[in-house]
Amino acid sequence: MQCITNPFSRAVTLAALFGIAGLLPAALARNGVTPTDSMHQDDATTEPSRSVNRPLNGPAKQNKAPSAPVIGPGDEIEVTVYGAPDLSQHSRVNSNGNISMPLIGYLRLAGLSSSEAELAIENQLRQGNIVNDPHVSVYVKEYASSGISVAGEVARPGVYSAVGPHRLFDILQLAGGLTERAASRATISHRGDENPSTVELSAEPLRMATSNVELLPGDTVYVAKAGIVYVLGEVGKPGGYVLNSTGGVTVLRVVAAAGGPTHVASVGGTKMLRRTPNGLQELRVPLKELLHAKVADIPVQADDIIYVPSSRLKTAMNAGALLTTMGTAAIYRVPF
Repeated sequence: MQCITNPFSRAVTLAALFGIAGLLPAALARNGVTPTDSMHQDDATTEPSRSVNRPLNGPAKQNKAPSAPVIGPGDEIEVTVYGAPDLSQHSRVNSNGNISMPLIGYLRLAGLSSSEAELAIENQLRQGNIVNDPHVSVYVKEYASSGISVAGEVARPGVYSAVGPHRLFDILQLAGGLTERAASRATISHRGDENPSTVELSAEPLRMATSNVELLPGDTVYVAKAGIVYVLGEVGKPGGYVLNSTGGVTVLRVVAAAGGPTHVASVGGTKMLRRTPNGLQELRVPLKELLHAKVADIPVQADDIIYVPSSRLKTAMNAGALLTTMGTAAIYRVPF
C-alpha cells in the first residue's frame, strides 16, 4: 500500500530538522567546541601537523634564521647581574677565550652566543650559591675577533667592525664603494657554511632592496672583477667596457656603446685581438658588413681588444702597442 505524505506533515518535518540544525552549533559553542573543530576532529587525530592557518596551496614555508654571532678572543663585553652590581663588569675576552668574574673566577665564553653566555654565567652563580635566582645580561659591544671581511673590487679592502647591525651596502660603503672594474655581483661566505651565496648588485630600487642582505660577524664579502672588452682606435669613446650584461655582448653592441666609428675610421681594417692558450690571436672583424647587417654579429669575450684603425694611417698598430694603450684606457659600463 503506497503511503502519501500530506504537505502539512512534510512542512512540520522540515521545520523540526532545521530547528535541530540551528540548535546544534549553539550547543557545541556552549561546550567550547566550534562546528569547524567538530568537523575536523577525526582529521586532527590522523594528521596532528595540520593547522587551521596553514595555506591551502601548499606546505607551510619555514624561514631559516641566520645563526647568532658567537663570542671570541678580544671581544669587548658588558656583563650585568641584576640585583648584584658588584658582580657586574665590563671586560674583554682574553686570548684563551675566558673572562674573570668576581667569586666565580675564569669562565670560558668563546664559542658561545650572548644568550648562551648568559645561561653559563647564571649556572655558575647558582651552583656556587652566590646568587639564589640570578638574572644575567651579556651585551657584546665589539666583536673584535669576528669582523666582516671585504675583498675584491672595492676601494679599501679589509676587515670592518661588526658592532651593531650591518647590511651589505653599509659594509660596501665603509670599504669605499666598488671600483670601476667591479662586477655587478658579490659573493657572501658565512662562517661555518660551505655554501656561499651570490647577491646581484643591481641599480634598480626594488632589486637593490632585495639584495641589501644582513651580514653577521665573521662573514666575508667578495666582489668579483668583471670581464672587460677594450675598444680602441677611431671610435667616439675609446676605452674598456665592463661586461655586466647577462644577455651577452657582441661586437656591434660594444662598438655602439663606444660611440661608433669616427668619420676618419677605416672600418674595413677593424681587427680583434683575443687571448688564447697559445698566446694572442688576431681576428678580422667585418665591421662594415656588420653595420649593414650583412653578416651575423660576433660575440666578444673578456679581455678582447677591438681596434678600429684610421684611414689616415699607413700602418696599423701592432699587438704590443695595443696592449700598452689598454693599460691607460678609461673604463665604462655598457649601458644595457
